[in-house]
Amino acid sequence: MTFSIVARSADGTCFGVAVASKFLAVGAAVPGARAGAGAIATQALANLAYRPDGLGLLAEGRSAGETLKALLAADERRDDRQAGVVDREGGSATWTGRACMTWAGGASGPNYAIQGNILTGPEVVRAMEDAWLAADEELPLAGRLHAALLAGDRAGGDSRGRQSAALLVVSPGGGYGGGSDVLVDLRVDDHADPSAELGRLLKLHDLYFGRPDPGTLLPLTGELAEEVAGRLDALGHRGVELEVALSEWAGIANLEERLVDGAIDPLVLEQLRAAGEDAGA
Repeated sequence: MTFSIVARSADGTCFGVAVASKFLAVGAAVPGARAGAGAIATQALANLAYRPDGLGLLAEGRSAGETLKALLAADERRDDRQAGVVDREGGSATWTGRACMTWAGGASGPNYAIQGNILTGPEVVRAMEDAWLAADEELPLAGRLHAALLAGDRAGGDSRGRQSAALLVVSPGGGYGGGSDVLVDLRVDDHADPSAELGRLLKLHDLYFGRPDPGTLLPLTGELAEEVAGRLDALGHRGVELEVALSEWAGIANLEERLVDGAIDPLVLEQLRAAGEDAGA
């Protein structure tokens, strides 16, 4: 009832899962990932214990193959299960039980495992694998995972239709404010085109929570500083130092993760200009 990709970034810093299904809130059941350890997807007749148990084994240093073998050995209903695992070294493993509903199968290679059941056919897994392998390894893992998921969806996806999708990526200190390892955690629980909607949410996530590219930062001096101060003043942030005013506005606009001392992210500047136009300032 689901198709998914489990993967590790080429540099080994990120692990994640992207999944879609004709199933309500698939993100609540399938994906699991732990920074520095690996990632796992459990589906078909999903055994949710695979997530904590599998991640625990991966954290101990077990390989993807060893982890999957241990999970299956302890599961009397293994023939009803489907699972994919990637370990900290990029090793991968996928399993499709013989009782999984057709079409069911998977593919795996360095840094990825793909699996799906009740699909329109093997073209879904092939499209996902092709999209993953064709993508630039230097791109963010979340984007690569979503591209593979969308390719599978457009190739046919779940033979019963569409309903939900999810994307989970972890990286050490990658969460909001550096206070967690959850870099991306997005879910579309009930939607007519969930994989596409997940892509829209990912773009918003990148805007609000992405980190500025140091190479694109603009020094907050001279005419640019005057423009920013004027726009902030017009939006009601008056009587304080420029960076204080910018911080106040960015906090309201949910752009605080993109603030940098002495400079401004071009994306923040773009949003500030748009805010002034929306307000008629």
